[in-house]
Amino acid sequence: MAKKNPDKLSDQIDAGVKTAISKAIEKHRRLGESISILKDGKVVTLTSDQIPPLDDGF
Repeated sequence: MAKKNPDKLSDQIDAGVKTAISKAIEKHRRLGESISILKDGKVVTLTSDQIPPLDDGF
């Protein structure tokens, strides 16, 4: 079995995870749900009004 290039595969995985997170955050914003994030070492809860919209036409 041929070994795949781990750097390329990890880059694809990273991109997929970032896309999924962006979609989930945008879904929360559109549904009026809050999210919690880590900011300056502290957990901060953002209301849907505080979540910036996703720019890529979601």
